[in-house]
Amino acid sequence: MNRRGLFAAAGALAAGGTVTALATGRAIAPAAAAERRPGRMAGAVSVRPADPRYGSLLRGDNWRFQGRPDEIQVAGSTEQVVRAVSEAVRSGRRLAVRSGGHCFEGFTADPDVRLLLDLSPMNAVVHDEERGAFEVGPGATLGHVYRTLFTRWGVTVPGGGCPEVGAGGHFCGGGYGPLSRRYGSVVDHLYGVEVVVVDSRGTVRTVVATREPDDPHRDLWWAHTGGGGGNFGVVTKYWLRAPDATGTDPSRLLPRAPARLLECVVAWDWDERMTEKAFTTLLSNFGRWHERNSAADTPEANLYAILQAAHRSAGSFRMIVQIDADVPGADGLVTDFVSAVTAGTGVEPTVDARRTMPWLHPVTWPGAGEAGDVITRRYKIKAACLRRSLAGPQLASVYRHLTNSTGTPAGGLELFGYGGQVNTVRPGETAVAQRDSVMKADFHTVWADESDDAACLAWVRDFYRDVYRDTGGVPVPDRISDGSYINYPDVDLADPAWNTSGVPWHTLYYKDDYPRLQRVKSAWDPLNVFHHQLAVRPSGR
Repeated sequence: MNRRGLFAAAGALAAGGTVTALATGRAIAPAAAAERRPGRMAGAVSVRPADPRYGSLLRGDNWRFQGRPDEIQVAGSTEQVVRAVSEAVRSGRRLAVRSGGHCFEGFTADPDVRLLLDLSPMNAVVHDEERGAFEVGPGATLGHVYRTLFTRWGVTVPGGGCPEVGAGGHFCGGGYGPLSRRYGSVVDHLYGVEVVVVDSRGTVRTVVATREPDDPHRDLWWAHTGGGGGNFGVVTKYWLRAPDATGTDPSRLLPRAPARLLECVVAWDWDERMTEKAFTTLLSNFGRWHERNSAADTPEANLYAILQAAHRSAGSFRMIVQIDADVPGADGLVTDFVSAVTAGTGVEPTVDARRTMPWLHPVTWPGAGEAGDVITRRYKIKAACLRRSLAGPQLASVYRHLTNSTGTPAGGLELFGYGGQVNTVRPGETAVAQRDSVMKADFHTVWADESDDAACLAWVRDFYRDVYRDTGGVPVPDRISDGSYINYPDVDLADPAWNTSGVPWHTLYYKDDYPRLQRVKSAWDPLNVFHHQLAVRPSGR
């Protein structure tokens, strides 16, 4: 089985086309961008289809999607982004923005996109003394962020566990990861953003928006605390600082990183002992433990777990448990958790391996949490937020689809621990609407060949629809479900063929926050320059 999901795998995968902003600046008229030689941007790298670099720069992480833009601009500064956006607006070309490229859908590979703006060189991670916060560029990968924060200052941010994911989309979509039950969401530590925006006259400028109560641009900051990428502008800088941080010492501006990580890997064989009763009891136990142990002020909030229920054809499936090894009683907390998950199943794990390692090693290991491998890069992921364990009929559906004849070893369901400190923030304080869920779920399948697209998509779509058949095929907010997560975008939620609930896609992602997001959209992107299939629409559209 691959390591997909190992450290909040999907949690780290960013919504495509990062768009955010921060830093007040003068307006730059679109005409200013015209003062250059055709086909070149001042200071930026311009790559067109005839260039041998084009194919390598074209595709993101999900090989299901590949556009054909006229030009790929590789930008290394805010000024270069302003010029690129100005040129796109002036020429009427559709623009898409990419940082890490880990989008579950084809937002940056839309056939209508004529200019793809690649922000990967904008990867600085520095301490900004003037703002009293850490500045992070949208192109910085999470592994680079963790390594830099840790080696220079001994701190971290509770982001996802896929080290190759770009900060750009991950941060503004409300990223979470192995430390979120302990410290909250990434956006709970977001102090500000610098965004390149376009006004109603087509004028392009940079804006800095912060969480300061008297900031006139605070609404733009708020929209980037879970509103998702590709909506309001191009984020060129993030600033991070814990909400309770005081003083100027950079080693106290974000949570201290663990020194060591205790990891436990538990595995079960798919054999005759793993009956439907045993399997569904195990999944139910995992969910019920999170129902009981997701308060922020409990020792259990230090523990993070992922249950990776692979299809029977994989031969086995596993659960990964992680905790700061220096938390008092850490090993006992892990033991009690494993016992609670296995209670009443009648099936003992075939593997129960524990190891302690330096914390930086697993959070920066290349490929951790990635879907597939160097060849197998096509995937479809569908998601849900859970307030409670899946119910009996839903668990039966999970078992049925994970043991049928059409699934593959790379298909399955993952349950991620959530809640804890995340749920101490009231809804509306950020744009993350789900503030009382205790787990996230992803239904996924990964494959290599285009010829398998139809079969693999049908399997995961039927799986998801069957689990949520009582609510129109989607996780409508109720006692158990709480919608979905925009960093796991799924265009099926906007398709009436797959969503028959009558509940619109934007309610599933944003709940009551959507009208406010629309007002921010209307104020900061009135021309709807930045859009994709699941983008926030301006008010009245």
